[in-house]
Amino acid sequence: MSSWQKYPWIALVAARSNLAYWGDVASRFIFLGVVLYIFLRLWQVTYAQMGAAELGGFTLAQMLWYLVITESITLSGPRVAQAVDEDVRTGVLSVQLVRPMSYPLFRLSTTMGERLVRFVMNLLVGSVVALVFVGPIKLEGAGCLIFLLSVPAAFILDFLTNFSIGLGAFWLEDTSGLLLIYSRLTMILGGMLLPLELFPDWLQPVLKALPFSSVIYGPAHLLVHPDWSAWADLAIRQLSFILVLSLFVAFLYRTALKRVFSNGG
Repeated sequence: MSSWQKYPWIALVAARSNLAYWGDVASRFIFLGVVLYIFLRLWQVTYAQMGAAELGGFTLAQMLWYLVITESITLSGPRVAQAVDEDVRTGVLSVQLVRPMSYPLFRLSTTMGERLVRFVMNLLVGSVVALVFVGPIKLEGAGCLIFLLSVPAAFILDFLTNFSIGLGAFWLEDTSGLLLIYSRLTMILGGMLLPLELFPDWLQPVLKALPFSSVIYGPAHLLVHPDWSAWADLAIRQLSFILVLSLFVAFLYRTALKRVFSNGG
């Protein structure tokens, strides 16, 4: 088996192992359902107080379906930064370097395997909640297609950011602060809590140009408001950010390895 053929199998094993603990799976489902119900009640009050059928071009039903996607993406993310941080501090990374595979690609394969399973399951549960409380929205085949095309790139982009944060353990005593900042920026500026259309007009282009929106807002918006030109714009941004972050991670990783070797790792 060639080295490249190993990574899909690693992803498959990670996906299967993620289904082994049904108690953990059930707890995530319950949490997602509670979060979506709370958001629904908050937005019901907001729409009623504003006396509006739409806010930012979203009806109440579209808003809940938008939140189903954003929460599914957010809650599907494995603890990449923490895992890399732990590997660095415990010396597990030195053991990984002996194996005939790339450590970054090993982590990417594991993450994608786990995340795709979690995302699909979150999406199914979130869809049931949305159908029960607000009913279906009009979905087009093209919209579903471009949404699915945008999701893997969003996952890779999020992985690269988390992986680089985890590598910070080579220089920082604690990387949890960086991870907290990133998660909060994604939550607020990435459109997880509310669509970017609800921000001031002058701020929207800035937020859409940031990488956070390419992870959360972009894919969710495409499902509710499908548009091929919007997908093309999102794809260009995602690929650009992936390229830049890949180069940054490669530089950071090579620099970190020098520290390992210089200390006899």
